[in-house]
Amino acid sequence: MGIFEYAPAPESRALANLKEQYKPFINGEFVDGSGEPLKTVNPATEEILAEVGTASESDVDIAVKAARKAYTSVWSKMPGAERAKYLFRIARLIQERSRELAVLETLDNGKPIKESRDSDVPTAAAHFFYHAGWADKLGYAGYGPDPKPLGVAGQVIPWNFPLLMLAWKIAPALATGNTVGLKPAETTPLTALVFAEICQQAELPPGVVNILPGAGDIGASIVEHPDVDKIAFTGSTEVGKLIQRTVAGTRKKLTLELGGKAANVVFDDAPLDQAVEGIVNGIFFNQGHVCCAGSRLLVQESVAEEVLEKLRYRVSTLRLGDPLDKNTDLGAINSAEQLAKIRGLVESGDAEGAQRWTSPCPVPDRGFFFAPTVFSEVHQSMRIAREEIFGPVLSVLTFRTPEEAVAKANNTPYGLSAGIWTEKGSRILWMANQLRAGVVWANTFNRFDPAAPFGGYQESGFGREGGRTGLEAYLNV
Repeated sequence: MGIFEYAPAPESRALANLKEQYKPFINGEFVDGSGEPLKTVNPATEEILAEVGTASESDVDIAVKAARKAYTSVWSKMPGAERAKYLFRIARLIQERSRELAVLETLDNGKPIKESRDSDVPTAAAHFFYHAGWADKLGYAGYGPDPKPLGVAGQVIPWNFPLLMLAWKIAPALATGNTVGLKPAETTPLTALVFAEICQQAELPPGVVNILPGAGDIGASIVEHPDVDKIAFTGSTEVGKLIQRTVAGTRKKLTLELGGKAANVVFDDAPLDQAVEGIVNGIFFNQGHVCCAGSRLLVQESVAEEVLEKLRYRVSTLRLGDPLDKNTDLGAINSAEQLAKIRGLVESGDAEGAQRWTSPCPVPDRGFFFAPTVFSEVHQSMRIAREEIFGPVLSVLTFRTPEEAVAKANNTPYGLSAGIWTEKGSRILWMANQLRAGVVWANTFNRFDPAAPFGGYQESGFGREGGRTGLEAYLNV
């Protein structure tokens, strides 16, 4: 059957209410940052979207002092039921401004509008709704009858899910009575600054949330600040290690959600068509810019050729192009720097003898795009099987026995996620118990819920976010 042709269906860019300039948000107000302004770029067109004022080390100090004052005088003393009302307001405002946020996220990040609209923004709102429900029930969370907040939380988030990662960090921090200083990623600061507007709309007390745009030095200033009680970081393993060294020997609590090289394991009894859909979602969702992406596919030998044939056909139907088009499946790579990294690792796969297949889809002449790619005949020693590519590139390995599948899946320094595809429930339970991964999906992939904790082991970090377990990271227990 041929591939359906789709007429363009672009979402209106005007919905983003894009401003020419954005400013840091400190103590309830937008202020002129004393750092060097940065220009944020649309990765799909390489056009400059807006100029963003950035914070400096002195601004970080002002923000932390504001957060401390808000913590001691207002937020930590407020009854949980009252804090919950603010979180509910924020959640409802995210919903009310959902189309604006989705378009702005797509412009700034490059991800397809259908992912921003249907995944990122609704899940961000869901995290605030969920944690609002916990705010007056912390005494029943299993951490003692009267658990206390930590104080000021410093949070640093990545560029792959800008608004959603903000929600993962800020919602539990506020629910448990902490105040926040958050640094969005340098390339994707816009939805975080619109979230600051939402905090104003919700009449959140000044200083409870502070948004500090800037480069890595601002993140370092937050981590190093002596009056910050808790650090939460999502990003690369390399930066996570630096942060851990910095806070070692201090009183600061730390959670790290870092890189991954997840194994997606397909057995010969799996529903193969369903598995192929899960494989595609596991690696090509958000252009592969996902820490828990299923970037290593392990297929049982007896069905490997069949799976590869089905997979190549399915990938060839994916539409790459304008992220604002509602028909687009793969948008733009977030930055020229990330595109260069992806290309370098793909070239290493070629050089080491893996067999590359790339979708014949047209690639736009302008913008940072990379066609979905599948490598077969991959060996565990190859860089593409060991290093996190963080792009739309899949490495396919084979196995014969369940024991071999476990050995290959665990042959990684990471441990964030994994997937299992089989009709045998007993095999699912056995595999899940054997795999060294924080999250294991069975006959699905990339399924998230605010009530389910998420986090990793080894070089994928430590600590959990989400669910009752995730509250502990923001409580003095």
